[in-house]
Amino acid sequence: MKFVAAVALLASSACAFTFVANPRVETKLNLENRINEKIDLESEKVATMETLQGKTKKVYCRCWQSGSFPLCDGSHMKHNEATGDNVGPLIVTVKVE
Repeated sequence: MKFVAAVALLASSACAFTFVANPRVETKLNLENRINEKIDLESEKVATMETLQGKTKKVYCRCWQSGSFPLCDGSHMKHNEATGDNVGPLIVTVKVE
């Protein structure tokens, strides 16, 4: 009985190792549901860092359609009209006190 349990444990460990360690295992992307279809597609994650100073206001895109990404150019309005969506930008204001 112990032998059977040991073989089962070894087999499951080998399968788990093969799944994790095998570089040929590819993640299946669901491209039809992808939001970002044009910005920095070769990156694993699109992230933008910016330091705001002084009295500043920035308007950032959240629809992925902006031609000036990461800044908003109003492209969400066309998207909203076509789809009935209600997406809008992120507006950041820095006030100097």
